[in-house]
Amino acid sequence: MSSSKPQNVRLSRLSQQMASNRLDGLLVTQMASIRYLCGFTGSAGVLAVAGKHARLFTDGRYTQQAREEVAGAQISIVKQSALTAAAQWLFERAERIGFDDANLTVRQLQALKKQQKSSDARKAKLVATEDIVARLREKKDNSEIEKIAAAVNLGSSLFPTALAAIRPGVAEVEVAGALEYAARRAGAEGMSFDTIVASGQRSALPHGSASSFRIPPSGFVVLDFGVILAGYCSDMTRTVSVGKASGKMRSMYEAVLEAQLAGIASVRAGVPAGQVDAAARSVLQRTKLAQYFTHSTGHGVGLEIHESPRIAKGQPQLLEEGMVITIEPGIYVPGDGGIRIEDMVVVTATGCRVLTPTEKQLIEI
Repeated sequence: MSSSKPQNVRLSRLSQQMASNRLDGLLVTQMASIRYLCGFTGSAGVLAVAGKHARLFTDGRYTQQAREEVAGAQISIVKQSALTAAAQWLFERAERIGFDDANLTVRQLQALKKQQKSSDARKAKLVATEDIVARLREKKDNSEIEKIAAAVNLGSSLFPTALAAIRPGVAEVEVAGALEYAARRAGAEGMSFDTIVASGQRSALPHGSASSFRIPPSGFVVLDFGVILAGYCSDMTRTVSVGKASGKMRSMYEAVLEAQLAGIASVRAGVPAGQVDAAARSVLQRTKLAQYFTHSTGHGVGLEIHESPRIAKGQPQLLEEGMVITIEPGIYVPGDGGIRIEDMVVVTATGCRVLTPTEKQLIEI
């Protein structure tokens, strides 16, 4: 086991959060949160935290990997269930043991309660909590912001490849394939999510994953994609026009761009997330397009593509310095098509820093 300042700081912050929730033990079962706390990138394991002590439980497939990656925690390679082993370790050391009820199945919880009764840990209590670690992950440290910015820049560098692939008659999946191949060649570990290439009337589908549909000779094409680099995700959306955009298309595009810029301008530490959504939505209300804006304005991004906070209508959570969020208003008009424009930004004390460098003026192909 090696030492690493980020992991030690994160575990220290976690201990403080546990104390404020009157917990002396915590089961961490979500793999992104495990990576965040101790550096382990495997696909199976459980991290147990008791006071100032942490122990990763995993199986023999990850013996060498755990030794190379884990910082701030001891390592136990077990033959039985990692969850069972981690729970037993906590039953012997803690009385109020928290678990994230969003990441533990009913069957797993029943097994833990049965295990508890059959052990000498009858005084221990399993406590359902909101994901404490996810809350810690909302605010990114400098090293995380650097990694996210690198992923954003790599993703943005792929945009010209996508533009070169977009032609009438080309299948959407061909555009996605060219983009994803270029991403791997550029060093991406993978895509943040299934690449969205939605053209013509399909651009009115907010999550129109690339299909065999062939790009028509005119209309919008929505490109929404991101890459994973050093474990961290990026996310960007641009909308282009195949052929010359009509006056109606151009006015729709300008309205979305104005909404997106208004959303960005409203971001700063201390502002409720719902206020950012309202800033973007109000522009589309003024232009009588708000009924076609059918999703929230943004979300947090980090080790996972969708993290808290949610930048949505009525959300009271205050933005904090160091949060990394998307600003992505869009409109989706059945029969006409859709438009979305998305950047990633870092929340600062006085505003935000836009990470996405790609131009946003309407491109006609």
